[in-house]
Amino acid sequence: MQFKKTSIAMAALLGLVISAGAQAQDRDQDGSRGRAVSRALSTLQAKMKAHAAKPSASSDDADDLDDDDELESSDVVQDKDGQEHVRFQRRYKGLRVIGGDLVAHSDASGQLKAISRSWKRRAALDTNPAVSERSASATAAMRFPHQAPKVTSTEKVVWAVDGHDTVAWDVVVEGMQRDGTPSTLHTIVHAGNGKTLARWDEVHTTATTVTGKSQYSGTVTVSSDLSGSTYSLKDASRGNHYVADANNKTDYNLFGILFPAKLTQVTSTSATLGSGTTADRKTAAVDAAHGFEVTWDYFQQVHGRTGIDGKGRQVYSRVHYGSNYNNAFWTSTCFCMTYGDGDGSTMTALTSVDVAAHEMTHGVTGTTAKLIYTGESGALNEGISDIFGTMVEHHAANGVDQPDYLVGEKIVGSRITRGYLRTMVNPSDDGASADCWYSGVGNLDVHLSSGVTNHVYYLMAEGTNAGAPSRTCQAGDGRVATGQGTVAGMGRQKAEKVWYRALTVYMTSTTNFAAARVATLKAATDLYGASSPEVATVAAAWSAVKVN
Repeated sequence: MQFKKTSIAMAALLGLVISAGAQAQDRDQDGSRGRAVSRALSTLQAKMKAHAAKPSASSDDADDLDDDDELESSDVVQDKDGQEHVRFQRRYKGLRVIGGDLVAHSDASGQLKAISRSWKRRAALDTNPAVSERSASATAAMRFPHQAPKVTSTEKVVWAVDGHDTVAWDVVVEGMQRDGTPSTLHTIVHAGNGKTLARWDEVHTTATTVTGKSQYSGTVTVSSDLSGSTYSLKDASRGNHYVADANNKTDYNLFGILFPAKLTQVTSTSATLGSGTTADRKTAAVDAAHGFEVTWDYFQQVHGRTGIDGKGRQVYSRVHYGSNYNNAFWTSTCFCMTYGDGDGSTMTALTSVDVAAHEMTHGVTGTTAKLIYTGESGALNEGISDIFGTMVEHHAANGVDQPDYLVGEKIVGSRITRGYLRTMVNPSDDGASADCWYSGVGNLDVHLSSGVTNHVYYLMAEGTNAGAPSRTCQAGDGRVATGQGTVAGMGRQKAEKVWYRALTVYMTSTTNFAAARVATLKAATDLYGASSPEVATVAAAWSAVKVN
């Protein structure tokens, strides 16, 4: 093995790093850091030559390395108590090893205590590539996702990631992203088969936040990226969600081919976006970004679900879709949310939190039970979106958009005089939705038959006393409940967990109301026990909507 000692002068130039759990100090920079490197090199070399390394699952021990390997020190951290941590980069047969770095940890006396390393085994590789430099460069340029690609460098390396050492080409392609952000993209091309192993960009946009003045939730903080002086509504912490403006265009279908509306990414040179009114087009984007963030956080924090699909898949949101468009929708094919602006009298912009969460819950259902969107299964699909849209609103606990059991109360215009789209307390109060199960309920539009789902959830969560505030269903009732029964609610925090487990574990694409009763009883039993008050509440709530 060869060791390149970092000079004392170079050590003095290294930035001091504060290590976790210890205070680092800058003691006699040139001399102490140089000595730290020397001690680490000496003890590391002795350990390796003695074949003392015994790899473990914690990766704290060193592997044997041979004369083909070379280590170069690149950083030194010195703790207040005298411990030293020296970082080394690795080369193999002269090739840079990406993922081959290690940190040697020594005590105050210079005794090597542990090694943190990135590779899992010794490289024993033929460095003569089957794939040529020219071919690798062409592959990287062809797969460049942005505009005006230009290959600026190609380097043969060892790719030592995920426990594998592979000879590869690191091809750097420069170009321009659509929003004007420059790109310096590294593409790792396998030198044996030409496959792309990894990609990353040297141009790092900065994860930050901006102040958003929303239409429905007041002033909120939303995640963004800062590149130069430009803020973009991109959320790197939540699956790289972004918001784009559809410019009041719609998707269109030509000869069976769907052409999506052309999008413009929402950006700003100011750290404050929106005005709280529709006079500023970015106001809707703020609401969409906020709605996505609180929905993601709800499912992660309450149910342990990462993203809509549970795997953190990227979602994007489109605002200003169409002209006077009175709707919002989730599309599984693009895995995206779309919001219309409304016509101003029937609907205003459809970007409120409960609507956003409602639509994205369709994505959750679409990646779990896949409830068919018709009949009773459709009523459950739609109602479950109302349930979790409402629970997201409660979880967000926004003082401007007070949580309630109304759906769409923020987005209705003057033509909808009742002041909401649907209510979960007494669904039939809207004049069309169903409170109760009856033999023809599955023939209703799913937005109306979903009232049964909404009603049973409200009764499970909040309960009712002698029909107040929520009427119960009795013999002879059809769409409208007239009973004055009592149900003891279990609370929102328990009811939401019952329904989430029922949806993700027990429901299937054709689950009807009777099967949903069984599914929620099983879920409550799993969570709280067969003889628990919660199971009793589930049974009583279903009986109160005539599902027995």
